[in-house]
Amino acid sequence: MLRNDEYGVQISMESGIRLQKYLADCGVASRRKGEELIIGGQIQVNKKTVTELGVKVIQGKDVVTVQGKEVKPQEKKIYIMLNKPEGYITTAHEQFGRLSVMDLIEDIEQRVFPVGRLDKDTSGLLLLTNDGEFTYTFTHPKHHVRKKYIAEIKGTPDSSKLNRFKKGLKIEDYTTSPANIRLLASKKKSSIVEITIYEGRNRQVRKMCSTIGHPVVNLKRIAVGGLELRDLPEGKWRYLSKDELKII
Repeated sequence: MLRNDEYGVQISMESGIRLQKYLADCGVASRRKGEELIIGGQIQVNKKTVTELGVKVIQGKDVVTVQGKEVKPQEKKIYIMLNKPEGYITTAHEQFGRLSVMDLIEDIEQRVFPVGRLDKDTSGLLLLTNDGEFTYTFTHPKHHVRKKYIAEIKGTPDSSKLNRFKKGLKIEDYTTSPANIRLLASKKKSSIVEITIYEGRNRQVRKMCSTIGHPVVNLKRIAVGGLELRDLPEGKWRYLSKDELKII
């Protein structure tokens, strides 16, 4: 049985799942990106454009299309590790001709999307999947997933600055959670540090380093959770191993 919801979209009266979760299950985008697509008017349910969050759909009964193309949940879940180079943006839908991480993923049938983000100027470990639930769990702040970076920063921080970094820093309108920073090497005008955070705010590592007076020269993520980049060449990708899937 169908009805028109408050947005004028004809949907099943039975209980369903939220549209953004359905999009994630289809491998279209993560939940957050799915919300952006909905608000941007790029999603249709039963031939009606949806622009408000809150719509629910029934798999097999409601027809969901993205820019006119019907999408359905993908049964086979895949998990990919990419060594992202600098200069690539982390998005599954690039509209302005910029280099995207999706340009580096070839020869797979499933539609995948990035798990979280890496800044354009940051390289290193990036996960991609078509598993919306995994993405939601892995990126939600409450799970405090460890993210480890190697950074070259200007100058060499003294012990007081390192302690400030570890305790948490006031940045804009928030204070960062306790983090870890370890000095690995000192050069003439810069130093190499290992940084571990448990949050994923926009450009957080760069902002933290700038706050203690040592801006980032270059930044590479080498680990997420229990997964490590190791010797994966830059610009290349691979499927996660069985042991790595056990970790996640």
